[in-house]
Amino acid sequence: MQPTSSSYKLIKRVKDDRLDEENLHLYDLIIQTGPKDFQVAVINTAENRLLLLEDYAMGNVQSHQELLVALKELFESHAMLGAGFWKEVKIGIKNNKFCQVPDAFFEESKSSDYLKLNASFNSQEKVLFCQNKGIGAVTVFAVQQDLYDWLSELYQNTSVHFYHQSTVLIEGVLQQTKNTSHTLYIYIDRFKLHILSASSGKLNYYNQFPIKQFSDYVKCIMLVLKGLNMDQQSSEIVLWGYIGKNSPHYAEFIKYIPNVVFGERPKHLKFNYLFDEIQEHHFFDLYSLSLLNNS
Repeated sequence: MQPTSSSYKLIKRVKDDRLDEENLHLYDLIIQTGPKDFQVAVINTAENRLLLLEDYAMGNVQSHQELLVALKELFESHAMLGAGFWKEVKIGIKNNKFCQVPDAFFEESKSSDYLKLNASFNSQEKVLFCQNKGIGAVTVFAVQQDLYDWLSELYQNTSVHFYHQSTVLIEGVLQQTKNTSHTLYIYIDRFKLHILSASSGKLNYYNQFPIKQFSDYVKCIMLVLKGLNMDQQSSEIVLWGYIGKNSPHYAEFIKYIPNVVFGERPKHLKFNYLFDEIQEHHFFDLYSLSLLNNS
């Protein structure tokens, strides 16, 4: 399969030979979409085994309308994305229009009111919510109405659920936490930084920051370390995301924050040796989407 649109580019594709396109009803489809990228995973839930991973850059899109057109072109050219008979479809939304509400205070009818306190949204966006079971909270978030309608109709014959990236990262990190409060968990996304603090399976802090240049990463991390009274030299930083182990950015990063280790893949998934070409700290949010359920 090769991309047919200049609006998107296939960056990475790894496929397990055990993926059977005649039995998609046995698999979960995991997709994640943001303003400038799109990821796909297929998981055999009977074995908790990753069968397919694809990563696309949507580099030429300049608006949500252009993004939706590019996604539709991608889906039309793809061998499996247009299939409507998956076991379950889980869709991750990457944006900054979200808030977390404790379970005890959440009322579905007030979802828009909660979100207004933390983000601006308009009549072209739909307000959704999903459970953050690990922290006893509900994540309320906005998604473009036309994107929601298109995906909901496409997968109307299967179980489809929408989640926010913040929920995904929180649940993923809680599965990896150590029994120490001196660890900061970092996810470096494309043009965005997510920072979490957690210990003994409990979340202490989460926030996301827009990034315009590399120095912003270090500034934001320093700011959070100071705000949480964590020592820059002794605190451990667990790092996931789009940064290479041998990249110039990583070499620059550890000049300021020396105690850095790369995060592991979620332990609930199995990976064929073919996925060894992907660094283990990449795609942590995509993998963690498979942890979530609506029950």
